[in-house]
Amino acid sequence: MYFYLSLAFIILLSGCANTTRPCAVGVNRSQFMMISSAEVDRLSAISYNEQNQKAKQKNVLVTSGPTYDRLKFIANRLIPQTEAFRDDTKQWDWRLSLIDAPVLNATCAPGGKITFYTGIIEELNLNDDEIAAIMGHEIAHALREHGRERVSQAMAQNLAVNVAMAAAGGYGSAVSAANQMAHYVFVLPNSRENESEADAIGLELAARAGYNPMGAITVWQKMIKATKGQSSPEFLSTHPSGETRIDQLTALMPAVEPLYKAAPRPPQSNQKKM
Repeated sequence: MYFYLSLAFIILLSGCANTTRPCAVGVNRSQFMMISSAEVDRLSAISYNEQNQKAKQKNVLVTSGPTYDRLKFIANRLIPQTEAFRDDTKQWDWRLSLIDAPVLNATCAPGGKITFYTGIIEELNLNDDEIAAIMGHEIAHALREHGRERVSQAMAQNLAVNVAMAAAGGYGSAVSAANQMAHYVFVLPNSRENESEADAIGLELAARAGYNPMGAITVWQKMIKATKGQSSPEFLSTHPSGETRIDQLTALMPAVEPLYKAAPRPPQSNQKKM
C-alpha cells in the first residue's frame, strides 16, 4: 500500500508548473500537469480541423466578409500582447474560424486555434471592445493551458482510483465514493478558478491592445440579460456567476487601466453584419 501511495505522491509532485508570467493582473498559480503541451496541441489541432471540416460541409464556415475581417483585425491586435505572458506564442500556429450558427459561444483551443460563432456577436450586438474581451478570455485559456490542466486532473483522478483499488483489493463502494468526491472537490473548483484566471488575463490582453477593458463588464451584463439570469447555483457550477465575474473584473480595473491609457487606440469598426 505504501508503495502505491508513494508512487502517486511522486507523480503528483513531478507535474507542478506555471505557464504564464503574472503581469499586471497577478495570475501566478502553480499548475499540475501530467501530459505534454505537444500532445495536447496535436490532439486539439485534429479536433479543430474536424470542426472546420464539418462546418464547411454544412456551408456555415465563414472565411471572408465584414464580420470575419472584424474578428481577424481584433485577433491581430490581441495576439502580439500574449508575449507579455509567455515567450513561445510567437511560434504558435494561430488560426481563426468563424461559424455561422446561432450559438452564444467562442473558444480558443490549445496552441491558438480561435473559433467564434456568429450568434454571440449578433444576439449580444457586441462592439469591438466586447469582442476583444471575449477573445482575450478565450486566448487566456490557451495561454494558461487550462485544457492540458483539465486532462492532467482527469489522469490524476484515475491514478488515485487505481491506487485506492490496489490498496483495497477491489472495486469497493468506498472507491466509488472517493471517485465522485474527487470530481466535485478537485475538478469543479479548479474549473471555476480557471475561468477567473481567464477573465483576468483576458482583461489585460484587451487593455494592452487598446480596447476598453470595461467591455468585459458590459459583455457580461449583456450575457446575463440574454440568458435571463437562469443558470445553475454557483456552488454547483463549473463557472462563476455573471454577477461574481463582474465584481471580480471591476476589482481588477485599477491594475489594467494604466495599460489601456498607454496603448494606441484601434479604429472601431462600423459593426456591419455579414
